[in-house]
Amino acid sequence: MKLEEAHQKNERALSMAQQTKAGHVYIISNIGSFGEDVYKIGMTRRLEPMDRVNELGDASVPFYFDVHAMIYSDNAPAMENALHKVFAERRLNLVNLRKEFFHVTLDEIQSEVHKISSDAEFTITAEAEQYRQSQTIRHEKTQAEKKLEEEIPALI
Repeated sequence: MKLEEAHQKNERALSMAQQTKAGHVYIISNIGSFGEDVYKIGMTRRLEPMDRVNELGDASVPFYFDVHAMIYSDNAPAMENALHKVFAERRLNLVNLRKEFFHVTLDEIQSEVHKISSDAEFTITAEAEQYRQSQTIRHEKTQAEKKLEEEIPALI
């Protein structure tokens, strides 16, 4: 019975999402996968907008996405479209416009978003936890190897 209820709830949510323009515009980055100053500007009508972000950070990329902004809008498609137009020449993929990645600074995005939604809040620094941990491990390994190389001649 609970499975059926969950399925019905999901169907209602999907139906509502398709009928309304209300939703969230998200600004996310993944510096471990795409480098600095590359952001995805997308939108979702899901009741739980983080579900979309988590879905994007699945097995297709080596690191999770960081959320810089999750902005509620009564007309999320219009807000997303306005941002895409402003940064059109900065798209990474100029052929497939469904790929919503842009080479732009977060300051530039924030400036444009605040023209549309002055109360939008941003997280400036990407946590990039697993990426930064991976970088630290690599650095420590390199340092240990260098130290070992320096010690080997002394042992001979």
